[in-house]
Amino acid sequence: MNLEAVNVGIWSVVPPIIAIALALITREVIFSLVLGIMSGVLIYCFGAGLGLMAIFNTTVDVMVNSVSGNASMIIFLSMLGALVALITRAGGSLAYGNWASRKLKSRRSAGLLTALLGILIFIDDYFNCLTVGTVMKPVTDRYKISREKLAYLIDATAAPVCVIAPISSWSASVVAYYPTESGITGMQAFVTAIPINLYAVLSLIMILWIATKKNADFGPMARAEKRALEMDTLQDDSIAMQDDIARLSVSEKGTVLDLIVPVLFLVVFCIAGMLFYGGLWDGTGKSLYQAFGDTDAGMALSLGGFCAILASFFIYVPRGLVKFVDFFASIVAGVKAMVPAILILTLAWTIAGVCRNQLQTGQYIADVVQNSAMPVGLIPAIMFLCACGISFATGTSWGTFGILIPITINVCDLVAPYLSIISLAAVMGGSVFGDHCSPISDTTILSSTGAGCRHIDHVSTQIPYALTVATACFIGYIISGFTGHLGFGVAVGIALPVSLAILFGLLLVLPKVIGAHKRRLVTR
Repeated sequence: MNLEAVNVGIWSVVPPIIAIALALITREVIFSLVLGIMSGVLIYCFGAGLGLMAIFNTTVDVMVNSVSGNASMIIFLSMLGALVALITRAGGSLAYGNWASRKLKSRRSAGLLTALLGILIFIDDYFNCLTVGTVMKPVTDRYKISREKLAYLIDATAAPVCVIAPISSWSASVVAYYPTESGITGMQAFVTAIPINLYAVLSLIMILWIATKKNADFGPMARAEKRALEMDTLQDDSIAMQDDIARLSVSEKGTVLDLIVPVLFLVVFCIAGMLFYGGLWDGTGKSLYQAFGDTDAGMALSLGGFCAILASFFIYVPRGLVKFVDFFASIVAGVKAMVPAILILTLAWTIAGVCRNQLQTGQYIADVVQNSAMPVGLIPAIMFLCACGISFATGTSWGTFGILIPITINVCDLVAPYLSIISLAAVMGGSVFGDHCSPISDTTILSSTGAGCRHIDHVSTQIPYALTVATACFIGYIISGFTGHLGFGVAVGIALPVSLAILFGLLLVLPKVIGAHKRRLVTR
């Protein structure tokens, strides 16, 4: 069935509002996403003149299209779940946890190591979310760092790192959407925009603050941390990610290397897969960056996951850590553990597809902003807010890039060329913010999955932290917009320190205002 896009005006924002509001109110993500999808399809069917009876087959068509376009990511998630189960059964996770408890002497060091590991894995945000969670969950559990905080540390070092890393799947996406008729290349614009990409820079600074400072948490996160310190175990039987894997018999002969080596194989194979699918070795003379830009990340990650499982067979089975039959039983358990995450992702992809492709939600919001009469100096701040809204409503950063980057650069070229790079950074940062917070965002879902945290708990505890950073960024973009005519370096030199000062001020005040009870907690 050919589903052409329709223009339904303000009705295009109704489905994401329904899904997000219900998710926060009912705390039932699947129910909320299904209602959001059905409302979107209902609006589409009436807007396209298809009638009431077309709702059901249209819903199936949209869902099938969404899943088929992301089939490689489903395979990767399944393989990663299998690899986690194998590492657990071989005793690698247990050995790593015991080693870390001897080497890491405090909750602070465990949190800092989690943040640093997340910063180091900058190639792809999906890979970041699941790998960091797999490696660090035994350590953070031992020091009673809440699963909500682990999910935040993972999420805040996924997209924010990727969006300022020149060699990543994200930079390739930004470059692809950058207008070719502009005076500089997309890569030049991307690199130049890094210091004024305030949301990414300030997010990374904030996680280092939150990970290392005592009594720094506030709001729902402070309550989650208090609860974690009072619990005997952080195991949550409601999290399906843990159920089947937790019941596996664990080898007592496993070593730290039995966790590190398979993860390293996964990293190497995934990077090699990206270069392979990007055509680095196809004889056309592509550069390393061009290969990253042309790659198919989903296919590359799937290939990396398959090769890592194959390598783990030769690491575990000949040494007797895992029996031949148990090896394949562990794969089944790991795949089953990923089913809830895959279900939520499927629904999230579906509602994002309805909003983006059928109702054109993002384009509607962008058109409203583009047609409004705004002072030139407010362009970066307005574009930041617009990117926040579109990515939050649609759950996608890359989709927001595709909508806003061409519009932003063209507008700036016409009225204020000196604001082009600042506005580009504002769009990238705002896109990451919305994707960071949205309950229907794939990276948000994967972060909660990697941490073994209930998805809606991750969303509710992370939003106040993301809003704190976004507030400082918004003020920074107002300043940079009105100082941009003095030169890019001057605008950065004023806006970045002011934004940092505002952020640190908020981080000092907020725990006292909405997290004072946290000070009674004893942290080691």
